[in-house]
Amino acid sequence: MAGGRELILQQATDLGVKFIRLQFTDIFGVLKNVAITVEQLPKALNNELMFDGSSIEGFVRIEESDMYLRPDPSTFTIFPWRPNGDAVARLICDVYNADGTPFIGCPRGTLKRVIAEAEALGFTMNVGPEAEFFLFHTDASGRPTLETHDRAGYFDLTPVDLGEDARRDMVLTLQQMGFEIEASHHEVAPGQHEIDFKYADALRTADNIATFKFVVRTIAQRHGLHATFMPKPIYGIAGSGMHCNISLFRDGKNAFYDQEDKLQLSEIAYYFIGGLMAHARGMTAITNPTVNSYKRLVSGYEAPVYIAWSPQNRSPLIRIPAKRGLSTRLEVRHPDPSANPYLAIAVMLKAGLDGIKNRIEPPAPVNENIYDMDKDTLKQRGIALLPGTLDEALDELEKDAVIQEALGPHIYQRFLEAKRIECEEYRTRVHQWEIDQYLTKF
Repeated sequence: MAGGRELILQQATDLGVKFIRLQFTDIFGVLKNVAITVEQLPKALNNELMFDGSSIEGFVRIEESDMYLRPDPSTFTIFPWRPNGDAVARLICDVYNADGTPFIGCPRGTLKRVIAEAEALGFTMNVGPEAEFFLFHTDASGRPTLETHDRAGYFDLTPVDLGEDARRDMVLTLQQMGFEIEASHHEVAPGQHEIDFKYADALRTADNIATFKFVVRTIAQRHGLHATFMPKPIYGIAGSGMHCNISLFRDGKNAFYDQEDKLQLSEIAYYFIGGLMAHARGMTAITNPTVNSYKRLVSGYEAPVYIAWSPQNRSPLIRIPAKRGLSTRLEVRHPDPSANPYLAIAVMLKAGLDGIKNRIEPPAPVNENIYDMDKDTLKQRGIALLPGTLDEALDELEKDAVIQEALGPHIYQRFLEAKRIECEEYRTRVHQWEIDQYLTKF
């Protein structure tokens, strides 16, 4: 449900909308919200609504705080749930400065800037995400626990999967909001789920990921559960990833497809792979932005650790799914759902475009199981590892001018500062593992 200004105003009247949520994300991807009454909707659509940017993480200082929200009319939709019988709608917004210029710290604007770079080369990027999440019980006070609602495994069904009712309602809600759901199923770990929706262009997909996470958490709460997109909430079981299926189109044709090639991949596809691999370490701080992200990126749990690609196996960073023709795509497997979707897609696109512009040839594909290789074999094959910690990933980000350029100086500096603080807080905190290991021993 979307349209121009007059159509939106008419829809709001016809559907009995009382409140509109104007949504945007901070630099960490946390969804922010300014609620207005329907009477203020014309003012919002005229880009006249101001807010205090100094209160948003990573935005601006107090003396620069006045900012404007510019709603994107194509994102207008009604939330299927009705508090007190009153309909609530939402619009996703871009953030602008008081002088009418785009705010350089707006993650959505950052992605739009990189998309424009691709369009200047004739390319349109499509992305299909696979965001996994856990459903946990809450305690008597409503606080989330780590107790799962089931003991199910991959593709299991009721009665083992007790979260099926919640997942079904999530799917139905998303469909009512215009999502085309392709699959939903239980994932590998107990309490872990995945709902896949159809690919779209890069900006629409980033909007959809932000909306998807909000809907999943809301519906889980209505079932007395807590949904989390934390990458690794429980030690010893699989974590949650957000694999991204990426394709480029030019003149209505899939630019990654070449029927004459041995793997039916185009030169552009190979260069895009080369760019992703060349900048994999530099962009990991953005695609895997938390201390906890690196508890998932370890051997033994299907998450990628090695910077390699393959048309066959699932252990490398980049996999080439079997379909060809219009469906030719790359599956980038290291991002996790704690990432800001706008920034994660922006850095992946920027890395791939750098590969195309500079004709970066990828190494030969690795079709063996990399997890079975020893260190000497990895070294001989030239297979590097992703960063093992957030601190290491930030070091790599500081070395990568291309990824910095994708973010822009404002987001790069604010992100780096905040994440260094996060790493230091984690480093200096005493954790339960240390208490268990050392308190009685020494």
